[in-house]
Amino acid sequence: MTRMAIKGNRFYDPFDCEFLEPRKGEDYRTPFQRDRDRIIHSSALRRLQAKTQVFLAGEYDFYRTRLTHSIEVAQIGRSICYYLVQQSDLLEADYYIDPDLVEAVCLAHDLGHPPFGHAGEEILHQCMREFGGFEGNAQTLRTLTEVIYSDGPRREGMKPTRALIDGVMKYKTLMRLYESPRRHFLYDDQQPYLDFIFEGRPAPPEFTPGDALNRFRSVECQIMDWADDTAYSLNDIIDCIHARFITRERLENWGQENHPDPEEANFLVGIIEALQHNDIERVFSRKIGDFIGGCRLATRQNFMSDRTRRYGYELIIDPAILKEANFYKRIALEIVFNSPQLQQFIHKWHHILGKLFQAFQENYTGTPRQRWKLLPEVTHRQVLSVPDTQQRMRMICDHIAGMTDRFAIRTYNRLFNPAAGSIADLI
Repeated sequence: MTRMAIKGNRFYDPFDCEFLEPRKGEDYRTPFQRDRDRIIHSSALRRLQAKTQVFLAGEYDFYRTRLTHSIEVAQIGRSICYYLVQQSDLLEADYYIDPDLVEAVCLAHDLGHPPFGHAGEEILHQCMREFGGFEGNAQTLRTLTEVIYSDGPRREGMKPTRALIDGVMKYKTLMRLYESPRRHFLYDDQQPYLDFIFEGRPAPPEFTPGDALNRFRSVECQIMDWADDTAYSLNDIIDCIHARFITRERLENWGQENHPDPEEANFLVGIIEALQHNDIERVFSRKIGDFIGGCRLATRQNFMSDRTRRYGYELIIDPAILKEANFYKRIALEIVFNSPQLQQFIHKWHHILGKLFQAFQENYTGTPRQRWKLLPEVTHRQVLSVPDTQQRMRMICDHIAGMTDRFAIRTYNRLFNPAAGSIADLI
């Protein structure tokens, strides 16, 4: 395994920069820049331009997609790094959280998310329950370490650094340790990556599987998570207003029904006033700066803080800012995501992915007389080369999770709609 440090930055040592597997040749870039650049030039990132953030990708040109959301998260993550090095007494000009690493983590954080947003994640978990489950963050880790370069005969990951793997690993509890997990777990076969980031150290008893262990995150992961919260709590509101799901009338009715406390009432009035003055973009863009300014660093001690500085620090968010972010997320959930319009789409998206999964499962498991080539040629051969049913289903799940919204709809139509599809269609 290759080990090198980041020149001019004492925050990281060779432990942080170690690659999961050796990479060929020397490079003028830092290990974290190499991680970032590999992500930027990957097809997995490009596919995010056609995956749902809130509304179906391609519905209108100006709504956010998973890709534009990821770019916004990366910008906010870098800005948090710059803000902390200027404002925190714990950091110095040659001792700082690397913005290239944080950018890589932010760009990668949604690579594993399937088509149709969280609706796709829910139905894939239902379908994969007996084959190891599905979780968007666990799939992101799998994409980086095993799948991202799988277009040829071999399936392999991008050989990321320990710090990048750790940065995207929001959750550290294996699925088998839950009684009935719905979200927030690693796949059971991802134990080696836990061993890699912790260098084989067992977590002490206080880090019990579940919430306690899942909240134990590197400082870069914490920054990514807050950048993600900032982006979608603020920018999803903007998209929902442009889509006319959030209106003054609906906000006022929500306020009358839910009786917000005085702080929440002020947030609500702020949205209404911005709507009245047609100023929502400017007002909410400025709030991004407020959310960045609501961060500070604190030191902490734990079983990994003597091994890497990435675990020696904790990101603290101002409680008032955190409350504001949670309020905007609540507004989006209760007014938009729980609306009949979105619920009808979610029902349809569940049906599409569920039927695709069922068709692939029936075709590629068991011993049918004839196997149809329902997957692209390379994927078809890869799946048939694996004798184990659970591994086959994981590879099929990789294929479905990697689909764009339109590709999933097009594949569904080719398989189930007699009037749809052409022999010349790309699959």
